[in-house]
Amino acid sequence: MTSSPSPRSLTAIVLAAGKGTRMRSDLPKVLHKVAGRTMLGHVLAAVQAAGATRVGVVAEPGRADVAAEIERQAPGAGIFAQAERLGTAHAVLAARSLLVACGDDVIVAFGDTPLVTPETFTRLRAPLAAGAGVAVLAFETANPTGYGRVLTQGDRVSAIREEKDASPDERQVRLCNAGLMALSGAHALALLERIGNDNAAGEYYLPDAVALAVADGLSVAVVPVDEAEAQGVNDRVQLAAAEAVVQGRLRRAALLGGATLAAPETVFLSHDTVLGRDVIVEPHVVFGPGVVVADGCTVRAFSHLADVRLGETVKVGPFVRMRGGAVLEPGAEIGNFVELKNTRMGPGAKAAHLTYLGDAEVGAKANVGAGTITCNYDGVFKHRTTIGAGAFIGSNSALVAPVTVGAQAIIGAGSVITHDVPEGALAVARGRQVMKAGWAVRMRAQLLALKERRRGQ
Repeated sequence: MTSSPSPRSLTAIVLAAGKGTRMRSDLPKVLHKVAGRTMLGHVLAAVQAAGATRVGVVAEPGRADVAAEIERQAPGAGIFAQAERLGTAHAVLAARSLLVACGDDVIVAFGDTPLVTPETFTRLRAPLAAGAGVAVLAFETANPTGYGRVLTQGDRVSAIREEKDASPDERQVRLCNAGLMALSGAHALALLERIGNDNAAGEYYLPDAVALAVADGLSVAVVPVDEAEAQGVNDRVQLAAAEAVVQGRLRRAALLGGATLAAPETVFLSHDTVLGRDVIVEPHVVFGPGVVVADGCTVRAFSHLADVRLGETVKVGPFVRMRGGAVLEPGAEIGNFVELKNTRMGPGAKAAHLTYLGDAEVGAKANVGAGTITCNYDGVFKHRTTIGAGAFIGSNSALVAPVTVGAQAIIGAGSVITHDVPEGALAVARGRQVMKAGWAVRMRAQLLALKERRRGQ
C-alpha cells in the first residue's frame, strides 16, 4: 500500500537545458510538441498537478523561446541558466538559490520525458512522508543496455551505477534508473553538494545521491514505473512514439467519457480537447488545441478543428475547417468544404457547403448558401460581417466587409454586397442578363472552321 504524500511543501526542478542535436532542428528539444503541447509543457503541468508549489527550470542560457514557454505553463517559475553541462547534479545545483530559500521536498524531473503522469510524480514523492531520504523511479527491462542500474543488497538500495562505470556483473542487473528522483527537503541540498565527479565521464551525476544517502544511514525507496512511461525523447522517432502513447491515453479517456470515436486510431486529439457525452466523431478528424465539443454533437470525417467551441447538438463536416475562436451555438450546422475563422454561428444557423466565413457574426437560423464568402481582409486590416437572424444568403455571393445584412433579409444568388442591407430587404448586386439569339451557334461554327484550317496547314 502506498503511503500518502507528505503535507510538506514540494518544489519541482525541471532540467531542460539539453540541445537535442539528434532532433535535427533549430527548435530546442523541449519545445517540440506532443498532442499540441510542448514536452516541457507536459512536464510542468504534471509536476504542478502533483502538488509542486514552487517550480524551477534549468535551461540553456539566452533562450527567450524557452523562457516564454515556462512563463506560459508555470507563471512565476524560476529560470536558472546552466552555462556548462557537467552532469545532472550540476544542473540541479544551478537552482541552488531556490533549494536554499525553500527547504521543501524536491522532485527532479526532465523536460524531455513528457509521458510521466501526475500520479507517478505523486507516487515518487510519497516515500518521503514515510521517512525516506531519497526516492528513485525505476523500471524493469529485458534490455537494460544504456541505462544506469539500480543496485540492491537484499531488499535495500545500495547505489545507482551508470553503465559506463558498472562492472560486468552490475551490467546484468535489469532494474534500471528512470532518472527522476525525489529528495527529502531536510537532506536534499547537503546530498547534492557532496556529489563528486570521480567517474568515467568526469560529470556530477544526480544518481550518486543514492550512495551518499545510504552512507548517511538514510532510507532509499525505489518507486516502480512502466518502462514506456519513463522514456525520454531524443529524436523524432521517439517523439512519434511519445505522440502515439499520448494519443492512446486521450482516445481512451474520450471513449470512457461517453464519446464515440468511429475509428479511434484515425482521430487525433490535443492535450486539452473536451468531448461531451454522446458526441460522435467520424474517422480522420484532427482536433488542435483549444477545442470544446458539447453533448450530442457530430463531427464528420476529415474535419480539422482548432480553437473552437461547439454547442449542444451541433453538426459539422465532412471536410470542415474551423479555427481562430469560431463558435457554433446549439443546433447550428456547417457542411462539407466549409471554413470558419473567428466566426460565431447563432442557434440553428446553417452553412451547408462550399463556404468561407471569416470574422463574421451569423444570426439564429440564418442560411448561408453554397459558394458564399465573407471578404474580410483588405490587404492590411480585417473587417467584420454581420448577418442577421433568419437572413438568407443566396449561393455564390460575396459579402465585402465591413457590411451588415439585416434580419430576415435576402441576398440574391451571385451578388457582391458592398453596402448594408436593411432588415427584411432583398439585395441583388450583379450584372443584368443579356440574351443574343443564335450567337452560340455562329461562334461555335467559326471556331470549328478555324480548327479545320489549322489542321490543314
